[in-house]
Amino acid sequence: MDSAALQGGFADPPVESARAFRAVLDAMARPGTIRRVTGAAPPAPLSVAAGVLLLVLTDRTTPVWLAPSHDHADVRDWIAFQTGAPIAAPGGAAFALGDWAGLRPPGRFPTGTPDYPDRSVTLIVEQTVLRAEGARLTGPGIAGAAALNLPETAAFAENRARFPLGFDCYFTAGERLAALPRSTRVEAG
Repeated sequence: MDSAALQGGFADPPVESARAFRAVLDAMARPGTIRRVTGAAPPAPLSVAAGVLLLVLTDRTTPVWLAPSHDHADVRDWIAFQTGAPIAAPGGAAFALGDWAGLRPPGRFPTGTPDYPDRSVTLIVEQTVLRAEGARLTGPGIAGAAALNLPETAAFAENRARFPLGFDCYFTAGERLAALPRSTRVEAG
């Protein structure tokens, strides 16, 4: 394991992880709302926000799948040291991380079962920018409508049609993140 894996976690874990966890939960409760998070310094190509998500949401019981864009030895080592999360195949992943092209098709990941819809994947989609424009979002947690620059709308509209099954998403860019739960209706903006 490279010594770089030992760096980049929270400097003050109790305080920073609590603050980050609150922002992550708030983003999922208010789909399309962009939050800024700090405290992680993961290896490239991981963004700060993706690193924060991994630090607060994963552990040795939450397998992670890495898209080719993010499947690098230094990223694997950082995840192993900082969170203990095992690297998994798509069908066994609790989290999948990468750019949208690498995460397609999302149907290869767990989407839950009628008895256990919570046994599904959460996608962490890395983007170059995250803006409150583009696709129109409506549904629980959104007053009226919100907008978010999604990589496409069709896959997310199809995901909503399968509710309560499906996948949930976090979108990240730099220190910014936003969430899109499967309960959100997505239309072209």
